[in-house]
Amino acid sequence: MSALLRIARFTRDLTPLYVAIILCSVLTAVAGLAVPFLIGNATDAIAAGIGGQTTTEQALRTALLMAGALLLAELASTVISNIGGWYGDVMSNRMRTMLSVRYYDKLLHLPQRWFDNEVTGTVVARLNRSITEITGFAKMFSNSFATMLITTAAVLVISAWYAWPLALLLIIVFPVYVWLTALTSVKWQRLEGEKNEQIDIASGRFAEVIGQIRVVKSFVAERAELDDFTRRFWSTDRITREQSRHWHGMDMARRAVLNIVFFGIYAIIFWQTVAGEFTIGTMVLLIQLMTMARQPVQNMSFVIDTAQHAIAGSKDYFRVMETEVDQRMLTTGEDPAKHVVEPVAGAPAIRFDDVHFAYEDGQDVLHAIDFDVARGEKVALVGESGGGKSTIVNLLLGLYEPREGRVEVAGHDVAELPLDVLRSRIGVVFQDASLFSGTIRENIAYGRPGATDEEIRDAARRANADAFIERFAGGYEQIIGERGLRLSGGQRQRIAVARAILKDAPILVLDEATSALDTKAERQVQAGLDELMRGRSSLIIAHRLSTIAGVDRIITLEDGRIDEIGPPADLAASGGIYAQLLQLESAGNTKQLAKFDITG
Repeated sequence: MSALLRIARFTRDLTPLYVAIILCSVLTAVAGLAVPFLIGNATDAIAAGIGGQTTTEQALRTALLMAGALLLAELASTVISNIGGWYGDVMSNRMRTMLSVRYYDKLLHLPQRWFDNEVTGTVVARLNRSITEITGFAKMFSNSFATMLITTAAVLVISAWYAWPLALLLIIVFPVYVWLTALTSVKWQRLEGEKNEQIDIASGRFAEVIGQIRVVKSFVAERAELDDFTRRFWSTDRITREQSRHWHGMDMARRAVLNIVFFGIYAIIFWQTVAGEFTIGTMVLLIQLMTMARQPVQNMSFVIDTAQHAIAGSKDYFRVMETEVDQRMLTTGEDPAKHVVEPVAGAPAIRFDDVHFAYEDGQDVLHAIDFDVARGEKVALVGESGGGKSTIVNLLLGLYEPREGRVEVAGHDVAELPLDVLRSRIGVVFQDASLFSGTIRENIAYGRPGATDEEIRDAARRANADAFIERFAGGYEQIIGERGLRLSGGQRQRIAVARAILKDAPILVLDEATSALDTKAERQVQAGLDELMRGRSSLIIAHRLSTIAGVDRIITLEDGRIDEIGPPADLAASGGIYAQLLQLESAGNTKQLAKFDITG
């Protein structure tokens, strides 16, 4: 119950709809409760006419009057219940929207470390399952359960008025039934959690496989993926059988108690009628009231089953919502570009000051990293795979925080800058272009949605992308497919460069931006990169030595430590890592170059 109350508190903005639903439920219950009284009065009138206590005409007139009133009550119940159903549908949809938007907003503001431990497809599957279960219960509750509760309470009061033993038996059966259900729910929820875990993992893997179907097919892994998917879903069959056996076994006990208690209720009604305490009409009235009371109790299994799904779903939902976000994010809706970061006089564009970092508790992957990048300077990071190059970029972007030391941008500690503001000042071109489904225009303007057509076209021209874009039938409105799969690698990367050019950030990071391209595509992209780097402070992760020939300085890394820093000419003669790489490249030693991610 506390989980359901928590959902209600979390969606308190829906209070007006909750009130409207409750009001409709009360009116529907009142209209429904009028029916047994009308039928009871009609029964007494007919019995009096047959027994000669009243004339046939009077009995018929009363019976027809009751029938008319019964029609009005039924019509009122029909209209009001459907109005309440409309409010319920609107409420459940708004709840879905509210929960989905808040979940998405939460995900966008969670730290990078959280995503390191999650599978993308699992996150999506959890969202769909949790919110579907929560809103499904809310809709069921609004459309029927509230009316059932109100009706049950009213039946208790009315039956107590006619015969207190009836109310006493009802008061006994309700809590006993709920208590037995509560005993059932503990084990049920544990099993439901196990089942949800398997479904989420399988669904997450499903999304991964579909997203990388070419890899799956190229490695002939269809059977292995299907077997794993099948195994996880079949494991839920075993859990479901155990869960269902437990639930239905307890349900038999609950219903047996219900049957025994209602046997006593009907026995009392019949006995009191035979004894002359109740008229025939009163007996009919009480039987109908008991039927109205029994229906909610019999439906309690379904209601509680739906509630249990909602509770289980809410646990997964709120587990994500309770995750601590990075407090350095600006309030949603603010434009980070409007927050001016005044450079500290004389400070470099980028500075790493004795930085140590570990992804997990334990061994550091960066040790005493200490360097700076002057304004307008181009600095390359060179080193073997796993040497710490990408980690340095991650720290610069504020995706992680140093264990020791400081990272500064324009003289300001990154840890003290709002992340939105920090990242708005840094343009990034990744090895993977990371495009989105949609049009070329939308992808170029991703960092500046309000950019004009001319600004978008100018960025494309400067990125050496305008010519191939114009050859498409749709031009800048061409749909490029998921992750830009309808484009070649070089085309995707040039759009990514255009995107960075349009962002016009003072600091540029090139994270192996041409490593996945052939020589021709690399030259086309490099022309755009040269234009992009003009006048900007640039940090370049080098994959091919040809891409860093024009840098001002090179920083070589080995095992997370800086080995050398200096101009390319000086390092070429120093005998260090960079000099070794030049020798290997000139000798064409591809095997040794691969160790350093340098293969051409």
